[in-house]
Amino acid sequence: MKLFDITGKVAIVTGGNGGIGLGMARGMASIGAAILIAGRNAEKSEAAVAALRAMGARAEGTTVDVTREDQCVAMVGEAIRLFGRVDILVNNAGMSIRKRPEDLSEAEWHQVMDTNLTSAFLCCRAVYVPMKTQGGGKIINIGSMMSLFGAPYATPYASSKGGIMQLTRSFATAWAADNIQVNAVLPGWIDTDLTRNARAQVDRLHDSVLARTPAGRWGHPDDMAGIAAFLAAPASDFVTGAAMAVDGGFSAQG
Repeated sequence: MKLFDITGKVAIVTGGNGGIGLGMARGMASIGAAILIAGRNAEKSEAAVAALRAMGARAEGTTVDVTREDQCVAMVGEAIRLFGRVDILVNNAGMSIRKRPEDLSEAEWHQVMDTNLTSAFLCCRAVYVPMKTQGGGKIINIGSMMSLFGAPYATPYASSKGGIMQLTRSFATAWAADNIQVNAVLPGWIDTDLTRNARAQVDRLHDSVLARTPAGRWGHPDDMAGIAAFLAAPASDFVTGAAMAVDGGFSAQG
């Protein structure tokens, strides 16, 4: 068995057209996977597909709203139509609305929870039958440092990312007998469009992150490539229900 060879496998990456999702897509492509980039912004997805193809990967894009069950099912069908199968799902689509909890509307709460948590539930369900029929698969759910810590400006985001950890554990125990491994990745503070907006909105966030992170820097999207490759590959076949921090030591700092 080659521990880090997924040649012939097919990965769907939601929110894969930039940031953490594209970094993880690059990691899986580097060890042989074909990639379906799923996102709302077709122009960004086209650019991401071009970048993956430039490194020699098979890659396609599809436009999807992952808060809608019918579109999640259609996304999986598109992967099977384009590549013949689906072996790996990365639930990376996410957003945040930064307000104190007393200032949040019910609609804003549902918008964040549906995008970050309900979408992962829907996408997991959509890949279950194809993965089980093929004899197994890998699901990688993207949590956050906010899966572990709270913040006054991130109530729905932190709630959704805490939910990702429990969703991961629940699916892992439900589907282990089907040879489907389900794990969560908890990124630290990664330099993405989402966190650039956070730095613009949250006073002194940049400096406080640097002070708390033993590695002394913000992460880069390509820092997520290795963990994606590991969790997508045979090397992790006996790893399920885990939540792995990729954070430069942020969560280990007292």
